[in-house]
Amino acid sequence: MPTVRPTLPKTEGGGRVQGLLQLLEDGIHLIVAALLVLLAGLLTVGVVHDVIRSIQGPYEEEAVVLSALDNSLVLFIVAELLHTVRLTIRNQTLDAEPFLVVGLVAGIRKVLIVTAEAEKSFRWNVERIELLILAGLILAMATAGYVWRRSTRPADYFPLQEARRAPPSPEPSPTPVGRS
Repeated sequence: MPTVRPTLPKTEGGGRVQGLLQLLEDGIHLIVAALLVLLAGLLTVGVVHDVIRSIQGPYEEEAVVLSALDNSLVLFIVAELLHTVRLTIRNQTLDAEPFLVVGLVAGIRKVLIVTAEAEKSFRWNVERIELLILAGLILAMATAGYVWRRSTRPADYFPLQEARRAPPSPEPSPTPVGRS
C-alpha cells in the first residue's frame, strides 16, 4: 500500500515571502563575508607590522616565529571561513566539510602553539591533558571528514567500481554483421 503524504495548502504570496527571506539570508551572508575580508586584512597588516617591529627592535626569533605562525594560521582559518560563506551563497546549502576543515586547522594550530610554547618547560599535567584532548578532537574531525567525503562522493574513492557500473559504449565491429 503506497503511503500518501499530506500536502500543505499553498498560501498566496508564499513565493514572495520565500524570496524575501532568501534575499535577507544572502544579505546576512554578504555582511559576514565582508567582515571576514576586513578581519583578514587587519590580520595581514598586523602580522607584517609585528614582524617588522620585531626585526627593528630587540630581536627574539622565537617570539617572532610564534607570533607569525599563530597569526598566519588564524588568517588561514579566516580564509577557510570566507570560502565556506562563498560556497553557502553559491550552493544555497550549508555543507559540513568546510567546517571540519576549519576545525582541523584550528586544532592543528593550537597543537603547534602549545608544543612550541611548552618546548622549554613542558609540564605533564596541563599541557599533556590539553594535547591529548586536541589529538582526540583532531582524530575525530579527520575521521568525520573522511566519512563525510566518502558518503557524499563515492566516485572519488571507488573509480573502478563506478566505471564498471557504467554501460559499455557501443563500438563498431570491424566485420559486417550477418556474414560468417
